[in-house]
Amino acid sequence: MGLWRGAVAQPTRTCRMGALADWFSYGGTARLMMWVLAVVTAASGTMALIGMDWFDPARTVAWSDRFLWLSYGVGGTLFGIGMVLASGCPQRNLVKAGAGSLKAWVTLLVAAVTAQMTLRGVLAEPRVRVLEAAGIQLQHPQDLGSMLSPYTGAAPSTVRWAALLLLLAVALVLAWRSRRVMDRSHWMGGVGVGLLVPAAWALTGLVGFLPEHPDTLEASWMGTYSHRPEALTFTAPLAHGLDLLTLWSDRNNTASFGVMVTLGVLLGSMATAVVRKEFHVESFHDAEDMGNHLAGAVLMGFGGVTAMGCSIGQGISGLSLLSAGSCIAVAGMVAGTWLGLRFQTWRIG
Repeated sequence: MGLWRGAVAQPTRTCRMGALADWFSYGGTARLMMWVLAVVTAASGTMALIGMDWFDPARTVAWSDRFLWLSYGVGGTLFGIGMVLASGCPQRNLVKAGAGSLKAWVTLLVAAVTAQMTLRGVLAEPRVRVLEAAGIQLQHPQDLGSMLSPYTGAAPSTVRWAALLLLLAVALVLAWRSRRVMDRSHWMGGVGVGLLVPAAWALTGLVGFLPEHPDTLEASWMGTYSHRPEALTFTAPLAHGLDLLTLWSDRNNTASFGVMVTLGVLLGSMATAVVRKEFHVESFHDAEDMGNHLAGAVLMGFGGVTAMGCSIGQGISGLSLLSAGSCIAVAGMVAGTWLGLRFQTWRIG
């Protein structure tokens, strides 16, 4: 799965930050439509899986009954600013690292260390005591269906399908309006990524599901770090991968689904770059370039963990479940990207 993601992302230049930068800078919609296509494809497949009872979405982080609205907003905004400074999200830096970028390797390492510190290190204190303390305890999952059902009088499943149909209608209109600027790579990049998300939910939520674990006698999802169904995300898996490398002999650390997908993206991008003769070593241009990437990596490491996902984890996987928290996180990422671009423009000017 990770190999396919890396192989597709390298030639298509899939990038959420780049898509937003195109849109904010000159109204370009081609790469933005790749993101829209990925979301509607992922959401359609995921809702189909839920309709067939292939996995329990209520056990995912995206449907948690703990609504961490401040964490989603602040984390998403910081992550968006970090994406601009680091020239792309963690997934994009994995692709660039596979193609030979040394500054992408440095960015990933700093983001991984920062994510570790945010998960259970010194940065976990402000995350838990300040941001998560403002969370709201719900009596139901935080998907749009459950959140809007009391106001519409319809069942949560009905609201979810209505929201999906509305999303599909908007995507079709936008795709039609952007058809002249989109080529085959845009369609392949968007749909290709979108299909991986329901495949990941099926793999971790159905294939890896044990109704009764032999040790705990409770339901368990094997192969994921959270022991929950997971799809694609990259910030926390960077930290988990670093744990695995530095604490290899600790049996509590395993090559989880997220870690293996992350490794697959790196190797898939490398293989494609070599075949396409696009592999070349790239380093920082100057001290300012290095400083920007280091600052961006820190913001992405902290923001990605705080927002409960990166531009893929919340921006596609979370949205595929129509999560209200994901909507807030993505709004923060869009706002953060705009702020980051404005800062760069101001500094240059």
